[in-house]
This record gives sequence, C-alpha cells and structure tokens, in this order.
Amino acid sequence: MVGVNAAASGARPAQRTPLIAGNWKMNLDHLQAVAFVQKLHWALKDAKHEFDTVDVSVFPPFTDLRSVQTLLDADKIPFGLGAQDLSIHDSGAYTGEVSGVFLKRLDVRSVIIGHSERREYHAETDEVVAAKVQAALRHELVPVICVGETAEDLERHGASAVPVGQLEAALAGVPASADVVVAYEPVWAIGSGQAATPEQAQEVCAKLRDVVRAALGDDAAARTRILYGGSVKAANIASFMRQPDVDGALVGGASLLVDEFASIIRFRKHVGV
Repeated sequence: MVGVNAAASGARPAQRTPLIAGNWKMNLDHLQAVAFVQKLHWALKDAKHEFDTVDVSVFPPFTDLRSVQTLLDADKIPFGLGAQDLSIHDSGAYTGEVSGVFLKRLDVRSVIIGHSERREYHAETDEVVAAKVQAALRHELVPVICVGETAEDLERHGASAVPVGQLEAALAGVPASADVVVAYEPVWAIGSGQAATPEQAQEVCAKLRDVVRAALGDDAAARTRILYGGSVKAANIASFMRQPDVDGALVGGASLLVDEFASIIRFRKHVGV
C-alpha cells in the first residue's frame, strides 16, 4: 500500500502535491478581494517555479467569486478558486442557497464542506455534510471535507474519535474514484493562536488516512490530500509540512495578510521539506 509505505518512511508520495488553501470566511468585498489577489500574486512574482510543487487555492465569499475568477483568468494567475459552501439542492425554491451548478459555471474547482462554523452556527449535521459532499461531486467540484473536535471532545474522547466519525459519515456512498480533500481543523485551535503540535496533527491525519483507505481503498488513501488547519502561520507551517500525512494547510486569519500568506505558501524556503 503506497500510503502506508510512504508514511513509514517519513516521505510524502509524489502524487500528493501540497495544497495551501486560504479560507477568507466573511471578509473582503469584491473590490478588496481583487486588490488582495493582485498583491498576493505580486508578492509571489519570483516564486513561479514553486507552483510546480505546491497548489494554491483561495476561498472568497460568494459575492467575490465572479470578480476573482475574472482576474485569475485575465492575468493567468495560477491560483485555484474555491467556494466556502454549497447547497444540497441543484435548483429550486431555496432562498439564500447557492447551487453547485452555479459554482461550476464560475470555474470554481473546490468547495469547503462541514467547516466547524457551519456545524456550530448553522446546525449542520453529519447527514447534511454527507449530502453536500454528494452535491459537490455531482458537479465535479472537489469537496474539502472539514473535520475536527472541540476542547470538550478532546477531553472526553481524545483527539481522533470525533474527526474519524465525521469523516466516516462524510465518505459514505462516495465512489473510490472521487477526488476529495480532507481538512483536519481542531476547533479548539481555530483562531486561538494555539495550534496543535505537529505530532498531534500527524497522529490524527494518519488516522484520517486510514478512514479514507477503509472507505475508498488504497489508491484513494495514497492520493488524497489531508490538510491541517487551526492557527496556521508562517512560523509553524514548515513543522506541519514535515509530517508525512500532512499535505498542506487550510489557513484562516493568516490568509488575509498578504505577506504572511505568501510566506506560508513558500513554506519550502523556511526549511528543506
């Protein structure tokens, strides 16, 4: 099994290109978003060769998507475009919902599903998350499936029990050929300034890869990228990227700071990874 052997040797398989994703949440209007992407691209102007070895995606608010898409296309900026959520429905009388059909027409490539803020503030259950994963796949969007435990979960169940259960539910009925991304975001670390240790992240990400293996098979486990999220910054990204089962980062607050996010994207310059 490729994934198991790679983890045992401490190396990341070549087919798992690291992914650095910026979740802007409810920040930046469409004009600010365009200015931000232009500044970020400029900050990375001398790092073009690095885009052969790392993928970068931005996840703006819905109202920014068209403007950012137009800029990415016009200036040939090598960033992937993602959305922060989608509806389980494709069309109909669902006021305020945004369909995967609409996202696909905007050249959106991926969509965040099951973020802890959606689970907490919008009461999204594992069943809703699973339905959104299916909706994304119907429209050839890559679901970025977020899983993670609260401080209470951590104390009661340990670090991996809740995210493992969440991922098992999200992958139910997903075909082995599907392209998915998993993001482990311990809720207790998000926005706290206190990230998990690299060893904690590796332990949980390895168990999440086991879930992918059990649900989708060895090939899927070997190619599926598992990200860490939760107080990620330039000062700690390299330590996470040294872990064999951590394939990138889902970055929140730091993705709104041009220089900081650019430094995270260029994690290879911090140390040899």
